[in-house]
Amino acid sequence: MNYLLSLVKSFGVSDILLAKFMQAQIRFEFDNFSIVAELLETPLAKTVRQKLPFSSQANRWGEEIYFTTPVKEKLDGTESDLVEKGDVAYWPPGNAVAIFFGPTPASLGDECRAASPVIIFARIVGDLSLLSSVCSGSKVLISLDRKENIA
Repeated sequence: MNYLLSLVKSFGVSDILLAKFMQAQIRFEFDNFSIVAELLETPLAKTVRQKLPFSSQANRWGEEIYFTTPVKEKLDGTESDLVEKGDVAYWPPGNAVAIFFGPTPASLGDECRAASPVIIFARIVGDLSLLSSVCSGSKVLISLDRKENIA
């Protein structure tokens, strides 16, 4: 792998561009579509990645999808209940992953607000409107994105 990185850099590819290309991505596969998220460079993101793949059952809470996960972590000091559209977070009380794409019952106005503090570990890249078609009870498979599997 180091040889390959050296070869790519010899063609003048910048470290920033290379880091962006190699950023880990995870895929959420629902019944009729899949969506990708870029993992942040955090300890929690590494923990989630180590637990992949896994499947779960989706639940809806307003414009939030959440589902249980094999990850079991505590709050780490970076948590917040106020998040952005497209944030993917871990919710410690439920050992759950939450994907935010709009207001929840806890929101004030158009903000995205979790039921209690969450830890953001990824960000959706793509069309968030697809998430509105997910119903409670739908199956979701979480895995490394295919391009990640070959790296």
